[in-house]
Amino acid sequence: MWKTLRSLPRTVWLIGLISFVNDSASEMLYPLMPLYLASVLMAGPKALGLIEGVAEATSSIFKLVSGVIVDRTKRSKPWIVIGYLLAGIGRPLIALASSWTWVLLIRFTDRLGKGLRSSPRDVLLAESVPADQRGITFGLHRSMDNAGAVVGPLLAALLLSLNVPLRDIFLWAVIPGVITVVLALCLKEPAREASVIPKKFTWSMEGLPPQLRRYIFVVGLFALGNSSDMFLLLRARDAGVPQEQIPLLWAAISLITTIFGTPLSALSDRFSRKYFILIAWLAFAFFYMAMSLPNIAIWMICGLFGLYGLFKAATEGVEKALVADLAPPGMAGTAFGWFNLISGVMLFPASFIFGWIYESYSPTYAFLFSGSCALCALVLLAIWVFRANAPNQTA
Repeated sequence: MWKTLRSLPRTVWLIGLISFVNDSASEMLYPLMPLYLASVLMAGPKALGLIEGVAEATSSIFKLVSGVIVDRTKRSKPWIVIGYLLAGIGRPLIALASSWTWVLLIRFTDRLGKGLRSSPRDVLLAESVPADQRGITFGLHRSMDNAGAVVGPLLAALLLSLNVPLRDIFLWAVIPGVITVVLALCLKEPAREASVIPKKFTWSMEGLPPQLRRYIFVVGLFALGNSSDMFLLLRARDAGVPQEQIPLLWAAISLITTIFGTPLSALSDRFSRKYFILIAWLAFAFFYMAMSLPNIAIWMICGLFGLYGLFKAATEGVEKALVADLAPPGMAGTAFGWFNLISGVMLFPASFIFGWIYESYSPTYAFLFSGSCALCALVLLAIWVFRANAPNQTA
């Protein structure tokens, strides 16, 4: 694995570095959002669910748009630069928000930037390496991304321990925002094959193979149960985890994902990717079912959050590598666009429904709903997407 890592091209490492810096800023603020909304703007779980749902749905729609544009223009870099620029502008503005509706608008801008950059970035990664290095490439990217998610919460915990106001912490995000834009300007486009996509784009997934369509559909069902991770932090706080330890708990998840993301994804280059995804989705369902326990202890939450980190490590890179495996030549942008659209747009109903159940009934029913969606998706993935007559999906 180490020899393969050293042989990866400069573009892969540069994209990983950009994601590291960007996520250091993003994840410094992410675990503070529920606290900021609740303690400063006096907004509850319903508002949180609406904000995250709208933000992620926006991101998902533009992931498809940018993916299709990349297939037609054969250029990824401009959209990556614009995406990081919008994120760098939007995040610090949360400090100036006077109500949760302003936070909604700012999060919309931030997620618009993510939507414009994500599919072009995934295409750039997939086309920078041969097929038998896709797993380790996406795994490395996710590991470096999650390394930033370790640094960010640690910075947040440090600033909170120094009694820095929540509003001021959001202002610090402007510095990494500038750095990511400068680094993105240093990216270079790879040589690309001639396009074989349909001349006119349609919303019917024209040109994508049936197995990829089935896979995207099941990913959407799974995403219906995968609401915003902010609810996990809210659940931890409600269960008695001290406020100053919430960022540390989130950092621990990211650390586990950072350590195990690359080696697990690298293994998927040698063995069937489907087993990694099936086992990880089963772990996710168990995690949400266990989090539904009414009187869950803090030590149980810590252990379950560790399991959640392993789930993320085993899926974040492998799921995207499988999309690249199934995508036809010249349609990687469209394939990633549809994958990102469906998996992300479902976060709106997922977060809204989860927040509504959480506040109107109880956290128990909310987590049971998510776990049930995951189990249904797991069954369909095993018997419908990875059926016996389908080709074994390895790189």
